[in-house]
Amino acid sequence: MFISNAYAQAAAGADTASSLMSFLPMIAMFAVLYFIMIRPQMKKQKEHKAMVEALAPGDEVVTAGGILGRVTSVRDTNINVMVAEGVEIQLQRSAVVQVLPKGTLK
Repeated sequence: MFISNAYAQAAAGADTASSLMSFLPMIAMFAVLYFIMIRPQMKKQKEHKAMVEALAPGDEVVTAGGILGRVTSVRDTNINVMVAEGVEIQLQRSAVVQVLPKGTLK
């Protein structure tokens, strides 16, 4: 009486082009995510790994905790860092954040 009849629409065939177009925004978002977030992070990790592998005694470094010191010995996974006269600490290589230019520490 007050409600009109509802009729089903004719079933449309699945068009290959329209299904590809529906995935296009998702593919575009992944491409943008890759170039803005993933690729720069991988580059930064590669640079950090090269810096840590190149550590040698005498290098002046900054650790993740903000401690400045001079590398006294390098082993497989650890390094010894002299932070003051007669004070050495043992750190993991990955704790080094930055290698300072020679002569920065006095």
